[in-house]
Amino acid sequence: MNNTIENSVNRKFFVSTLLAGTFTMSISQSSLSTAYPTLMKFFGVTAPTIQWLTTGFMLIMCIMMPISPWLLSNISFKQLFLGVVGIFGVGTLIIIVAPNFPIAMLGRALEAIGVGILFPSFQSVLLEITPEDNRGTTMGFAGLVMGSALASGPIISGIVLNWLHWQGLFVIFLIIMVVIFILGLFFIKDVMPRKKVRLDFISIIYLIGLIGLLYVVNQAGSKHQLDTTLWIILGISIILTALFIHRELTVNEPLLDLKVMKNFNFDLSVLLTGFSYISLIVVTIIYPLYYQNILHTSVLVSGLALVPPAILLSILNPLTGKLADKIGFKPTLLIGMSMIVVGWFALFIIKSKLGLLPMIIIAMLIEGGNAFVMMPATTLGGNSLPQDLIPHGTAIITTVRQLLGSLGVSLATFIIVTSNTRQSLPANGGLAGYHAVFRFFFIIALVGWIFAVLVKDYKKKAIAK
Repeated sequence: MNNTIENSVNRKFFVSTLLAGTFTMSISQSSLSTAYPTLMKFFGVTAPTIQWLTTGFMLIMCIMMPISPWLLSNISFKQLFLGVVGIFGVGTLIIIVAPNFPIAMLGRALEAIGVGILFPSFQSVLLEITPEDNRGTTMGFAGLVMGSALASGPIISGIVLNWLHWQGLFVIFLIIMVVIFILGLFFIKDVMPRKKVRLDFISIIYLIGLIGLLYVVNQAGSKHQLDTTLWIILGISIILTALFIHRELTVNEPLLDLKVMKNFNFDLSVLLTGFSYISLIVVTIIYPLYYQNILHTSVLVSGLALVPPAILLSILNPLTGKLADKIGFKPTLLIGMSMIVVGWFALFIIKSKLGLLPMIIIAMLIEGGNAFVMMPATTLGGNSLPQDLIPHGTAIITTVRQLLGSLGVSLATFIIVTSNTRQSLPANGGLAGYHAVFRFFFIIALVGWIFAVLVKDYKKKAIAK
C-alpha cells in the first residue's frame, strides 16, 4: 500500500471522500433525463436539442478518459482530484444561472470533463492503494457506489423536481461538491507514482475520431438510419481512430499505452466489462419502452419497476467483490455471465407477452449477473497488468465500456424499429421488435460467457508460483 496513507483511519477517509465525489457525479449523470420536459419549457428548445445535454456530455466524457493516464502521471493526485471537483462545481454553477441553452450546455461540458477524468482515475487509484488479495472487495464497494447512483439518480431527481425548481437539483449537487472539495483538502493524498512525460497533442487531435464514432452511433440509433452526412463522419472518424491506434503503438511516450492490449487476459477483461455493461444499459433503456408500449404502464410505473433490479445490483456489488477475493475471479465471472445468459434466454424463449412481475424478476437476474462481472472483470484486468500500466488499462476499460454501451443501446432501438416496420407494426409498439432484441442480446451474452470461460484467474496463478 502507498506509504502516503499513514493509517487505516486516514485510508478510510481518503476512500470515502473519493467515492463520495464519484457517487455525486454519477447521480448528476443519470438523473438529468427526468428534468428534460421542464428544461425544454424553460429554455424553449425541442426534445432533440435538449438531448444534447446527455449526448454532448458523453462525447466530451469519452475524449477525456484516454487523457486520464497522462494526468495521473504528471499531476499530483490531490491537485487532480481538487481540480476535477472544482471544474465540475463551476460547470454546475453555470447550469444553475444559465439564461439560455448554449450557456447550460457549456456548464454541462465542464461537468463532463470532470466525470471523464475521475471515472477511470478513481479505479486506478483504488487498484494502486489496495493489496492484490483485497482488490476484489475494494472494487466491489466501488461498484456499489456506481450501482447505487444508477438506482437513485432518477428517483432523487424526481423527488427534488416535485418540490423545487429544476435549478434546485443542481444547487444540491453544488453544495455536495463544495463539501467534497473541503474534505479533499484534508483527506485526499498524493498516492500515485508520477513520471513526467510531454502531452502528445497530435494524439488528442486523433481522439476526435472516438467522438465521431460515438456521435454516429448515437445519431444512427435515434434516426434509425445512416444518412450521407453520418457516413462521411463515420469514414473520417474511422481514419482518425486508426491513426490514433497506430500512433499509440509506435511513439515512445504514448498518451494511452495500447501495448497493454497484447495481454490476452486483459483483452478478455475489457470485453467482459463491455458486454456486461451492454446488458445493464440495454435493460435500463429498453425495459421502460416495453413497459409503456407493450404493457401500457404509466411513465411512473415504468420508472419504479427499474428500482428493484438496481437495488439488487447495489447490494450484490460488494458481496461479489468479496466472493472474487475468496474463490477467484474466473468462477465469479462465470456465475455472473451465466445469470445474464439465462436472463436473456428467458426473454428470448418465451414468445408471449410477459407481465410486469416476470419482467422485473428477469431484469433482476440480468442486473444481478452484472454485479458478478463488471467490477470483478475490471479488477482482474488490473491484476493482469504491471503496476505502472494500470492507469492506462482502466482508461481503456472505461472508454471501451462507454463505446460498447452506446452501441448496444443504438442497436437495440434500431432492431426494435426495423423489425416492427417489416411486419407493419408500430415502431416501438410491436412485440416482434422486442423479441428480436431479446434474441440478439442472448447471442451477445453467449459470446460473453465464452470470454468468461477463456479468461485466466490471474491472482490464483500468481499465488501458485
